[in-house]
Amino acid sequence: MAGIDLGLIGNCSISALIDPRGEIKWCCLPRFDGDPVFHSLLGSPADRPDQGGFVIELEGQTAARQRYIPNTAIIETVLESDAGSIEIRDFAPRFRSRQRIFRPQMLVRRIRTLSGSPRIAIKLRPGYNHGRGTPDTTQGSNHIRYVGGKQVQRLTANAPLDYIMQETPFLLDYPVDLIFGPDETLPSGIETTANEYESRTADYWRDWVNSLALPFEWQDAVIRAAITLKLCAYESTGAIVAAMTTSIPEAPGSERNWDYRFCWVRDAFFVVRALNSLAALKTMEDYVQWLMNIIAQTGGGHIQPVYGIGLEANITEWIVEELPGFEGNGPVRIGNQAHEHFQFDTYGNIILGASQAFFDKRIFRAIGQAEFERLEGLGEQSWKLHDQPDAGIWELRTRARIHTSSSVMCWAACDRLAKIAAHIGLPDRGRFWRERADIIREKVLTQAWSDEKQAFVESFGGQFLDASVLLMSEVGFIDPKDPRFVSTVEALDKDLGRGSFMMRYQEADDFGEPETAFNICAFWRLDALAKIGRMDEARAIFEDLLAARNSLGLMSEDTDFKTGAAWGNFPQTYSMVGLINSAMRLSKSWEEAF
Repeated sequence: MAGIDLGLIGNCSISALIDPRGEIKWCCLPRFDGDPVFHSLLGSPADRPDQGGFVIELEGQTAARQRYIPNTAIIETVLESDAGSIEIRDFAPRFRSRQRIFRPQMLVRRIRTLSGSPRIAIKLRPGYNHGRGTPDTTQGSNHIRYVGGKQVQRLTANAPLDYIMQETPFLLDYPVDLIFGPDETLPSGIETTANEYESRTADYWRDWVNSLALPFEWQDAVIRAAITLKLCAYESTGAIVAAMTTSIPEAPGSERNWDYRFCWVRDAFFVVRALNSLAALKTMEDYVQWLMNIIAQTGGGHIQPVYGIGLEANITEWIVEELPGFEGNGPVRIGNQAHEHFQFDTYGNIILGASQAFFDKRIFRAIGQAEFERLEGLGEQSWKLHDQPDAGIWELRTRARIHTSSSVMCWAACDRLAKIAAHIGLPDRGRFWRERADIIREKVLTQAWSDEKQAFVESFGGQFLDASVLLMSEVGFIDPKDPRFVSTVEALDKDLGRGSFMMRYQEADDFGEPETAFNICAFWRLDALAKIGRMDEARAIFEDLLAARNSLGLMSEDTDFKTGAAWGNFPQTYSMVGLINSAMRLSKSWEEAF
């Protein structure tokens, strides 16, 4: 994998992306979708070419290596030179304190000498207003304040502030701690605070990983994927972002540049489902509360496919002219037009995301008839819209059809309502929703099937193949051994497969024909192959997809199937979900292993 070799740190409040040399290249404050204080990932303004990064520069650097501290969200970077080597540890504090989770808007960087007499320069160059402005600075006894727009950040350090302000190289002859965060006084000395925060953060993540129900095989990959999904959950509200970035294009020069720092109902459902399979239920509990707030906010009417992480309905899309984009591939978009779309699978995804909470006795927050009645309003929407044209799962901007995947999710809404009703003692409502589910199912089976293609196609009466129909089996719509589904898998495998990767579709859309493979589709494909009995083939594809991850085990949205280069927003929750689901499906059981 090439192109996006970055690591993610975070604490479910903020996050940052770090490159192999230890530069913080992306960090938005005060939350995931906030102003990118560090934006060098998307370039810098022409008149300030060095703005937007946080660099620990080793003089004469000759080599670098990087890893996660096992079972944590702490990144360790080792830089080497002829004069000596250094280690950088990066993390965002997260641990239990005073009967709550402490997750400040804070990054901690710990630097120490490993060998020799290295010299370093600290280059802290934040921006504000999406790269348009450079903050003013003021200096205290042990801190520097960065004042820009509505935000004020503070760097507290035990290195000479003059050296930091002037970016002067100096000998690293003692450990240096850098704490970048709110303009607040630390509770104790810099070294004491940094050491305590690191120790307690490491303990938190190890304890969290210890609670996971892992598959026997591919444990390291699943652990990294699970931590990554956890970091994409904005714990304050329960929202889950699709990715941490904006405007990394699906392919170079394609202008398929989107802002993914929001909560798609669809993507969040799959995240919750993947974490549930590992017994990490807290994310689902928080997300269900977010969903219930969305339902209350809309009064049971139209629900957008995507909202801001603070329930914002209006996330108007606009372009930042000052930033050139990832590797010069603009435009840089803020906001997402998808909030204006009609995507009718949304209703099914909400009900799917909430369903387990009605059945799982481990759930802390009680959920019952009141919540079911709220969901019934979404069921009514699913019934009304199941055979109406929409923008579909791929969010087509200028074309509407009766998409098969949307209709299948409308069926799922009615199906799950029927099951929930029966479970909570409402048999009449259960029969009501079962009848509707059966009607929708028969309509999909009839109108989405193509005799010519011998496959289910992307829309009612359509002629194009689309990987999204693989979800028919995933949500229980059809038995995977049904000859129609087997034939569909074989047709998709032949037409959309690209080695171990897979295209979403081949038909030209708003921006022409897609150029890169969509990672989640490759995971859907191998899951389907496993279900129809082609297990060896599925395992081989899975190993290839694991090899496509970056050096720290993360994946973006897309892969160039010709070069192996990663493209699309990063890290992509969909991709990490696919990894977990496939590992759980393909792994030998613990009983088989011994």
